[in-house]
Amino acid sequence: MNYGIVIKVLGKILKIEALLMVPSLLVSLYYNQNDKLPFLISICIIGIIGFIMSKKSNCKKTIKAKEGLAIVTIGWFLCSLLGALPFVLSGSIPSWVDAFFETVSGLTTTGATIINNVEILPRGILFWRSFTHWIGGMGILVFTVAFSHTIGAGGFQIFKAESPGPMTDKIVPRIKDTAKILYITYFAMTILEIVLLVIGGMPLYDSTVHTFGTVGTGGYSIKNSSIGAYNSTYIHMVIAIFMMLSGVNFSLYYALFKGKWREVLKDGELRLYLGIIFVSSVLIALNINSTLYHNIGLAFRDAFFQVSSIITTTGYATANFDQWAPFSKSILLLLMFVGGCAGSTGGGIKNIRILVLLKLIKREFSKIFHPRAVIPIKYGEKVISNETVASITSFFALYIIIFILGTILISLEGIDLESAASAVASALGNVGPGFGFVGPTRTFSEFSALSKMLLSGLMLLGRLEIFTIMALFAPITWRTPRGKSAEAA
Repeated sequence: MNYGIVIKVLGKILKIEALLMVPSLLVSLYYNQNDKLPFLISICIIGIIGFIMSKKSNCKKTIKAKEGLAIVTIGWFLCSLLGALPFVLSGSIPSWVDAFFETVSGLTTTGATIINNVEILPRGILFWRSFTHWIGGMGILVFTVAFSHTIGAGGFQIFKAESPGPMTDKIVPRIKDTAKILYITYFAMTILEIVLLVIGGMPLYDSTVHTFGTVGTGGYSIKNSSIGAYNSTYIHMVIAIFMMLSGVNFSLYYALFKGKWREVLKDGELRLYLGIIFVSSVLIALNINSTLYHNIGLAFRDAFFQVSSIITTTGYATANFDQWAPFSKSILLLLMFVGGCAGSTGGGIKNIRILVLLKLIKREFSKIFHPRAVIPIKYGEKVISNETVASITSFFALYIIIFILGTILISLEGIDLESAASAVASALGNVGPGFGFVGPTRTFSEFSALSKMLLSGLMLLGRLEIFTIMALFAPITWRTPRGKSAEAA
């Protein structure tokens, strides 16, 4: 392990986190809020720590797989730990455990909160809280790769370790340019949604923070009743559509920009993703219309919004879906596991893995009748390697095992199975709200400190897709080859 380069890059990441707190400080200054000093102190502390770490010298600049895994995992933990400073110093969230939970939830774009009344918090704190979604959506380390001039070719190891999905491809040959293209797309979607929400009558500040939660698929709102506080079908639909767009693989937007329409339209993962949204929205709309709404237009509006919110793991709400019929709630629970597309800001298992698993099941059925046939699993025209298929099946099995174990541990709190299972599914899938004890009108504040730390760990596992974090605990990751110093390893 090249410890020197790990410390150096982590220092650069912390300097960028300090820089990313500046907009929240400016918001606090503009609105003359009482959280100005906490932000200033936080920026100084994080900036100084980052500056000291980034000055690490006498280290090789090579970043291999081991270093990439360490940088990503430790980087996310440090950013969450230090990102909690403004909450604690301002007194908005006095408990460090609660502040850490809130920051992890923000950066992992989960959106689960322990704050019972967000509307009393200072605007700077609320801005930072939502801005963590925007930062974590694309990834603070991808941002570092895109705009740092000193990471170089080793940035691909960081990009690969942080990017969601089983197959990480460069859009263009240089990884730095790939990261820039992704962030340019991210910026464009952010600005467009802000403009459309302002046109719909939402104040600029509200539009900005809710856009952060939408394109980052996070779900933090500045209203206690979430998006339901804005009684506007136009606003609901704009946010629903942008949630759906944010769950799409961002590389497809670059393909559209390059005029490759056929390639996008033929994308199997995109078709599955849109198909699930359409079918789920129709089924839920029909179900809740017959039981609650008795107005098919309103039923479809709320159904489409919640389906888009849950499958993209955003977590916004326009209605208390915990009161919906069991059939509709069951669909939403399944969508928590499915998640968005690979290469999007959404969490969950990802549609590409679901698609490969379905193809694998189909192949096994075919082999019953043709046992000697060699049937490759394809994604488009590309044959998926057996190693990738094995990785996907292993990920799925591990995901379910962690979900079951997490549910058992959370149930020790004495809450019902539906609440425990949905809380774990929500944390692991980076969704936000669940059912019952953690429904859309409730918070996670009543959990014990141990459960909050467990759920925080599940959020990080879900965002970094399990293997990245688990690999960090393997002895081989930290082992220094014989004959090499720790710095040169």
